[in-house]
Order: sequence, then structure tokens, then C-alpha cells
Amino acid sequence: MATAEFNDVLRTAAEIELTVTGRRSGRDISNPVWFVHEGDKLYLLPVGGADSDWYRNVQKTPTIRVAAGGAEATAQARPITAPETVNHIFQELRAKYGADVDRYYPKRDVAVEIPLA
Repeated sequence: MATAEFNDVLRTAAEIELTVTGRRSGRDISNPVWFVHEGDKLYLLPVGGADSDWYRNVQKTPTIRVAAGGAEATAQARPITAPETVNHIFQELRAKYGADVDRYYPKRDVAVEIPLA
């Protein structure tokens, strides 16, 4: 569950550090990722879509940690496969980060929702 401090940090953060548990190794694996913050949720779009390692790790172990600006939260990630929702998240990423998002996210078949409350 996120704190008010974490929500404040998200308002100005360009990226978050996502930590997942490796599906084979069981070790913590961290990656910087872009995100969309809407209300009490974060949305992530894996660069390689359903083939991204961190996405496959989330499918096996949905407990994740997100951190930014010295604040962090632990949450249960929820995979999203509905095309209209994935497209909405992509459009929000594009609005936030610009047209380069098209190049970085060629496969847009899945996304992840992270509840913060």
C-alpha cells in the first residue's frame, strides 16, 4: 500500500524502479520503467509485451515493489489483457512521454495495473 509521500513523488517522477521476483531464480530483479499514474493506480506497459521477462515474472509472483525518489510501496500487480485497456494505457504513456513511445513499445498486447490504495 502506498503512502501519501509516495503519491506525491509520483506526481513529478519520470520513471519508477520496478522490483519483481524472478520466476526461476526467486531473486529480486529491478528495472526502471515508465508509468501512468491515474487516481490510486499505476499502469505499466512492458516494452516486449507478454514476452517481457518482468511481465512473465509478475504472472508467477504478483507481489512487486515500486520505488521513486526515496519512497517505495509494495503491491499486488494485476496483468491486463483487454485490448481497449492496453491501448488506453499506451495512449496515456504517449501523452506523457511523447511520440518516441511508439518506437519503444512495438508490442502492445498486455499491461499491468498496480493498486496503490
